[in-house]
Amino acid sequence: FIRRIKNGINGPKLGYPAGFPLFRTRSTADRKTAMSQWIKACKSDDIPDEDVIRFDHGDKTFAIYRKDDEYFVTDGLCTHESVHLAEGLVMDYIIECPKHNGRFDYRTGAAKGAPVCINLKTYKTKVESGDVFIELA
Repeated sequence: FIRRIKNGINGPKLGYPAGFPLFRTRSTADRKTAMSQWIKACKSDDIPDEDVIRFDHGDKTFAIYRKDDEYFVTDGLCTHESVHLAEGLVMDYIIECPKHNGRFDYRTGAAKGAPVCINLKTYKTKVESGDVFIELA
């Protein structure tokens, strides 16, 4: 992310030849803010307590979890065999894959039991006016 500065400061006064391009790089925070997007995923009451639902957006599948009115989101497919986690079993803060019983902590995405060994990606959530939103970066 490089942006050319065009505000008339190029030229001999600064010791640069006329027309010499000056560049500025955006900070990581600027890039993240510019690229993040909150999308509405579901109503907060669409998910029973200690359960999970599937949410598809574009070509991505997500799993949205609810525990004591807290909401969490991970990638929706198991990292072992690409099975939909929303069909799995939720116990405390663990989601168990329905195919081979691999387990993940859905708060952190950490792989917790064989055969899974690759963590899930997690996403920030917020609830506004009864709607659950996911931050896509």
